[in-house]
Amino acid sequence: MVTVETRQKQAAGATAHDEADIRGKLIEFLWYMKKGGYSKSTIETYSTILNRLFHSGLNLYDPETIKEYLAKQDFRQSYKHVIIASYTLFLKTQRMKWDPPLCKPTRTLPFIPTERELDDLISASGKKTATFLQLLKETAMRVGEASKLRWVDVDLQRKTVILNNPEKSGKPRIFNLSNKLVTMLALLPKRTEYLFGTGSKKSRNGVYYAARKRIAHKLGNPRLQRIGFHTFRHWKATMLYHETRDPLLVKEFLGHRSLDTTLLYIQLEKALFDSTADEFTVRATSDPQEIQALLEVGFEYVCDKDGLMFFKKRK
Repeated sequence: MVTVETRQKQAAGATAHDEADIRGKLIEFLWYMKKGGYSKSTIETYSTILNRLFHSGLNLYDPETIKEYLAKQDFRQSYKHVIIASYTLFLKTQRMKWDPPLCKPTRTLPFIPTERELDDLISASGKKTATFLQLLKETAMRVGEASKLRWVDVDLQRKTVILNNPEKSGKPRIFNLSNKLVTMLALLPKRTEYLFGTGSKKSRNGVYYAARKRIAHKLGNPRLQRIGFHTFRHWKATMLYHETRDPLLVKEFLGHRSLDTTLLYIQLEKALFDSTADEFTVRATSDPQEIQALLEVGFEYVCDKDGLMFFKKRK
């Protein structure tokens, strides 16, 4: 049985050979995932988790040690689930199995900030981070999708960006960009083929977390500390459904394959906005030209009554 040493002190019976063996197995594990077609974000997440277990002095060849560790930690069920998944895959590469602890992650509703809070973060961040956040706000891209964008994917003249490498089996998409974002992108240095350079996930996250903490303290708003990169995606989807009341449009915008995944934002919108307070402008007509004009300016068909077609539009 292999025993692993921690950074602080050597565990009983551990040897330098043991540690080198484990490090070699972790490198093999990364290569296994890469060959298996796992996404870059999954590879980074699983790698980080296994290295944390390793540097906590745990024996990765002894599943019972890992189970005891998980039993003693007060982890969220969702995080515990990811640890179990990453360790299970590692054991598979070693031709080992285990009886994993029961873990039933429950889906929690995401935090939805105000637009002002998002804009406060963007305006007070550095040029590169601010541009990255503005892109997330307008497109609802996942952080991994945005970080892999190349300059060839962007057309500053037409004000569009194409996402051809979606994550989580999502659909390719094209987005229109605001004048503000186009200007911000045009000011970025073009030192590599990637919009936001080739820095590591750890470096990108570290810069953002430090900026977020500083801005939250400066503005006296601790809610800003709850805004992660994925929060921008949740915010955009919720606002888009509020504006359109069209779940299929939100589904396509997010690149979801299934509408079930999109239904979350209907629940969030109903909780955040008082639907009974919605006010509408109503029009009724039977004239084909008037009907066309109403549809062109955003009116929605409601019903027919007494020979008239009724339309509504949110004020």
